[in-house]
Amino acid sequence: MRGLKDKRVLITGGASGIGAATARRFLEEGSRVCVLDRDAEACERMRHEMAGQSGSAGVLSAGFFSAIIADVTDLMQVEAAFAEAILLMGGEGVDVVVNNAGISIRHKFLDITPEEWERILAVNLTGVFYVAQTAARHMWERFSGSQGSGVILQTASTNGIVGQPFYADYNATKAGVIELTKTMALELAPKVRVCAVAPGYVLTPMQRAEYTDAMLEEVNRKVPLGRHASPEEVAGLFAYLASDDAGYVTGQVITIDGGETAGGLASR
Repeated sequence: MRGLKDKRVLITGGASGIGAATARRFLEEGSRVCVLDRDAEACERMRHEMAGQSGSAGVLSAGFFSAIIADVTDLMQVEAAFAEAILLMGGEGVDVVVNNAGISIRHKFLDITPEEWERILAVNLTGVFYVAQTAARHMWERFSGSQGSGVILQTASTNGIVGQPFYADYNATKAGVIELTKTMALELAPKVRVCAVAPGYVLTPMQRAEYTDAMLEEVNRKVPLGRHASPEEVAGLFAYLASDDAGYVTGQVITIDGGETAGGLASR
């Protein structure tokens, strides 16, 4: 992708699943990457993995990668992590933020407890807002029309576009991320481009843990392309949207779902 070399990229929820795949993709593009994740063990695994890979045949050297342990539901931690990430990536600021941290719990609407509802909203919507606003304030100060622009990319979901049973709380947060993204794009242009990526079924560890083999086969049967996406395919879309090739793209929600929503299959 054009324009990603030496870009400074911060990825939340970046130590596993789509976030980790996105970190690897930006590293392969020559970017400097800092992941922010609350899972200390996952961060350490990522550091170990990156330290063992270098050169043009794979992920760039560990000098281009760093990880910070922080919880996006805590604004003070977000602000401190953002400041630390700037220093770790060379002190010149952050060019791209992939606002990806999120959780889900599969259960019936009538069984959702107030505590579960608050937890999902705290991570998936309030946490996204904290990261987005912190990043936007930084980019608003850093960039002017003659100096380029920043990019904020947010992980939504097809669940925020169509109804999906057993995920009422998750669906509500992802719909919120979509409208937050559109509003940010209007207010922050032209200094900051803002888009959302809305994956359908992606075979991440979190997704796999929620389904039996039979359930996975049933989902694959309904998707026109006949399979789940890989995290790497979603990572490729993030890379494109952050690149100069997408310089005229903002305020958009890009679905990557194998045709799932084209015929309304997600709500059947």
